Amino acid sequence: MFFRKAGVAFSGRHGPESFSTVARFTFIAGIMTLAVTGFLLSQYSPDQVRKVASKIPHLNLSPDSEHEQAHAEYDRIKRNISASDLHAIDRLISDSRLAHDELLKKQSHDVYAAATHYRERRGRHPPPGFDKWMAYAVKHDAIIVEEFFDRIYHDLNPFWGLEPNQLAGRAKNWHHVVRVRNGAAEGVGDTTGRVAWLKLWTDLVAEAAPFLPDVDMPINYMDESRLLVPWENITTYVTKGEKAKTLTPTEKTIQRYRGLDFLDKAKGANESKPYDPEWIEQNSPQYWNLNRLACPPDSPSRNVEALTDFSRPPSIPFWHPTFSSEGYVRNFTASADPCTQPHLRALHGTFIEPLSISTSQELIPLFGGSKLPTNNEILIPGAMYLTDDPFYSGGNGHGPQWASKKTGVIWRGVGSGGRNKKDNWTHFQRHRLIEMLNGTTVSSLEHNGARAMTFDMAPQEMYDYERRRSGTVGKLLSEIADAGFTDLLCFPGNECDYVAPHFAQVKGKPMAEQYVMKYIPDADGNSFSARFRGLLLSTSLPLKATIYAEWHDDRLQPWLHFAPLDNTFQDLHAVLDYLVSTAQGDAAARLMASTGKRWSEKVLRREDMLLYVWRLLLEFARVCDENRLRLGYVDDLIPKPDGP
Repeated sequence: MFFRKAGVAFSGRHGPESFSTVARFTFIAGIMTLAVTGFLLSQYSPDQVRKVASKIPHLNLSPDSEHEQAHAEYDRIKRNISASDLHAIDRLISDSRLAHDELLKKQSHDVYAAATHYRERRGRHPPPGFDKWMAYAVKHDAIIVEEFFDRIYHDLNPFWGLEPNQLAGRAKNWHHVVRVRNGAAEGVGDTTGRVAWLKLWTDLVAEAAPFLPDVDMPINYMDESRLLVPWENITTYVTKGEKAKTLTPTEKTIQRYRGLDFLDKAKGANESKPYDPEWIEQNSPQYWNLNRLACPPDSPSRNVEALTDFSRPPSIPFWHPTFSSEGYVRNFTASADPCTQPHLRALHGTFIEPLSISTSQELIPLFGGSKLPTNNEILIPGAMYLTDDPFYSGGNGHGPQWASKKTGVIWRGVGSGGRNKKDNWTHFQRHRLIEMLNGTTVSSLEHNGARAMTFDMAPQEMYDYERRRSGTVGKLLSEIADAGFTDLLCFPGNECDYVAPHFAQVKGKPMAEQYVMKYIPDADGNSFSARFRGLLLSTSLPLKATIYAEWHDDRLQPWLHFAPLDNTFQDLHAVLDYLVSTAQGDAAARLMASTGKRWSEKVLRREDMLLYVWRLLLEFARVCDENRLRLGYVDDLIPKPDGP
């Protein structure tokens, strides 16, 4: 923006002396104004100062300027605080910034560096077609760090223990498949009455199809994950695959896939029925008992049976897990692992009564948008991340800049997560979140020492802060929190008498309106929350708790791109108190929100999701190829003839 020069007119003398006099007068007046302003502001609390400041017009900064100023402001405030007075969250933010910077030092900018990093980390040659994949990445300014793709290899490693032709056949003959043949993609399967996931995934794969080998991507059309293979079986498959890992000599490496003609032209190929393993359905053993068998034998959850009585309020452990630091989540991946947290069997709807169960303990190829750490699906970006539906994305607007936002926390959603009934609803994660954000409920707990239906207050010795000591956490929540269910989703039908006294159904708010608030929690529903990407791309700060893994986990840094929460929510009140109580906390929140948005705009684009799926399908096609041990990309290792 350009500004016209303003002329200044003076009466009387013109020149250096008169300008100097005016300058001195202006300087003295400015000092007096600052002194008076400082005195007046000192008479008010930080919350009152922020309310006044929020009404002052702000210059609308560019996204880059907002990001840079957020970091500068946070660092300036932090410099004036002694190390011993730093909050635990500040230390976590510092660690996350350092870890992120170190990771970015490993970025690859060409196929030679990318292939080298691949071999170092994977112990194999990259798959054929790797050069075309990298060329697209470079053309579209993608940030390529080999660690960003660790999830692909975690998911595919067990399949190296299966016979390739059988694997290819089972992938082809499934109920819903994204099929690539001769450089074109099509969705196969009856989707009548279903959501448009197949089309969304097919459209994405179609963008890479001209550079893909013939390959089939069978997809899970349920919200819930479907594969829970016992730990011993998975370990056997992985061990077998690891033994076959090798860097074949360049001259013996095959750089062309065999293709799937042997399947497509086989006798009776068009009449082949989907391979269905034995499915454990709704009325079979509780899901927790299936899940714990997928845990390591020495894990805390392995020998803990599922609960059968949920009629009493849940017991929250109030513990100090190894994945936390001073009560706050440090290792977000570990915080989602049910194998180390047997209490989650009573605190998450997935393990209480999921909406549907159709689970197999056999390893078959199946792709899906999310899964538990114990599940065996192959992850791809959730279909709703590929839609422009404003219900998930928030539309084109991503919210006002931080200085213009309201200091508040908002959540809207339905009572999903499973079948919440009269005898189990107090154990569901979304009900716990809503009740913990209810100021009246929390104030009652603070003043009478009782517990709520879904939670109890964390002990003061765990989270010792001023509002906890003075019993005013509830007062704060009454001022800043706006959380409620838009549909209670009671079961059976709409018989909500058991929960109606505790939750009032509220009107929904579009995501774009929610972005006016600074803080937006995100909690699991029947599986992952499809709003997370939209929240990351907004100017608000997501507060995230989940037990579900997603494709993007390796490229997001907790306490830098979002604020993580324990799945018990035992840390919720302490996190909110820190973020809203001081200029230091507000600056920390602004830093995370602006950094998360800026980073997501670079690594969670449609192009990035395409690159992830493209590379995944190159790898999956290799696992399904009978020549897989010799298949690889080695052009970068072949000496080039000298130029003229």
